[in-house]
Parts: sequence; C-alpha cells; structure tokens
Amino acid sequence: MPRSWLPSMPPAKALERKSFAPPDRIYEEFCSNFEFEETPDQTKAIEDIHMDMDESKPMDRLICGDAGFGKTEVAIRSAFRAVMDGKQVAVLVPTTILAEQHYQTFCRRFRDFPIRIEVLNRFKSTAEQKKIVEELKNQKVDIVVGTHRLLQRVLTLKIWDW
Repeated sequence: MPRSWLPSMPPAKALERKSFAPPDRIYEEFCSNFEFEETPDQTKAIEDIHMDMDESKPMDRLICGDAGFGKTEVAIRSAFRAVMDGKQVAVLVPTTILAEQHYQTFCRRFRDFPIRIEVLNRFKSTAEQKKIVEELKNQKVDIVVGTHRLLQRVLTLKIWDW
C-alpha cells in the first residue's frame, strides 16, 4: 500500500464494519464444486476466515503455505462470501503471470455463478485498463485480480464500510 495512503486511514483496530452475511445454501453449493478434498489446514483457514468475516472489525489475516497447498481456494471462498454480500474483491498478486493464473482459476471456479471477474495487469492495453477501472468504479466488476496496478489511487472499490 502506498505510504501516502497510510495517514488517511485509521488504525484497523479503531475501525468497525458491518459483518458479512453468514454462509448459506448457495455458498455450500459453491464449495461442493471444489474438485479436491480440502486439507485439514485449508479447513482450519476457511473456518478462521469465516470467524473474521462474522466480526465487526476488519480482518487482519495472512494465509501462507507452500505452492500447491490450497491457498487460492481459501481466497476464492472468502471472495465468494464477500461478493454474495454485495462487496467487490481485489486479489493482489506479485507477478503478471500469477495474475493470469489466478484470473483463470477464479473464472473456472465461478463459471456457474453470475459473478464478473477481470484481471488488471500489463498484458491489458491502456484502453482495456481504463475500461476495467471505470467498470470497477461503477460496480460492474465483482472481483479483480491484479498486480501493483490495483494499488493506484484511481481504483475505487466497494469494499470499505467506513
């Protein structure tokens, strides 16, 4: 996050937000479409995130693990719950290649649901990037996956309740 934003943002502990709607039948249907069996660590991380989303304080959680151990699915389920509660989701990744991979994975997992996903990175033309940013601003995009481009001030998302 750019340092210039820090003074304008209150400390996370001082903030409150509306808790997210609890998981429902549609969420359970979404989860049942996962092609693998969840690992115990995935299950624990998902449960912990659900507890965080049930709270009225902003989440402050980092999920880490080796490549191929299910972190993306944990993020996907969190994103699904957020989007179903009317929020937009930004998935920040460190490289353009990873942005493309995550974009494809998100699109595959969400294909049966009316959720619009875009990717924002250097593979998009300037015109395409401007269009995506405008559509995010107008809440026509539910989830955006991207690199550091997501941190620019021109990007406005419906994620904050304060």
